[in-house]
Amino acid sequence: MSYALPRPTQFQRSSLLAVVIALHAGILLLILAAKTVAPKIIEMPLMVELLQPPEPLKAPEPEARPLPVVRPQPLRQKPAPVPRAPAPLPVIESTASTAPAPAAIAAPPENPVASAAPAETAFSQARFDANYLNNPPPPYPPLSRRLGEEGKVILRVSVNPQGAADSVDIKTSSGSPRLDEAAQKTVRNWKFIPARRGDTAVQSWALVPVIFKLEQ
Repeated sequence: MSYALPRPTQFQRSSLLAVVIALHAGILLLILAAKTVAPKIIEMPLMVELLQPPEPLKAPEPEARPLPVVRPQPLRQKPAPVPRAPAPLPVIESTASTAPAPAAIAAPPENPVASAAPAETAFSQARFDANYLNNPPPPYPPLSRRLGEEGKVILRVSVNPQGAADSVDIKTSSGSPRLDEAAQKTVRNWKFIPARRGDTAVQSWALVPVIFKLEQ
């Protein structure tokens, strides 16, 4: 047994059509509304700017300055060195004379017969001041120079016929043992012109005065 579905009426068909049209109209409105609401994406052209690196700062060029004028300086002459005063040397007094020195004692004659010689026989005293003898002066002791010691020493020298000093004694002291010793040591090595009686060299005594004096 079968049942046949009833055919829709004109009214139902009209209603269905109206519903379909309404649906399409709503969809269309939704589409239009979506187009109006959606933001428009504006495509901007891509612009690329090429940035050039800044030019390096140049150091300012130095100003050309005139060269200083160099004037030649006069040569300074070094002062001449002041010569140092030489060390003071003792003064040796000469006792040379035609007559014997006051303290000079002639050696006794070896031969007793010589005492009977004529009185007019010439006698010459022993000498030490001849230039060719080259007798050096006594040195001034450094300590005496620092202490300011001065004085005069008289030496009594026994001179043999060969012109050498057999003995050197201090007749008068200078007051300073250092000055006396310096004079005594030096005179021991001196050469003398021996005393002569006529043409014969004889033993005799001679006085040698030495003055130690500092320069002022």
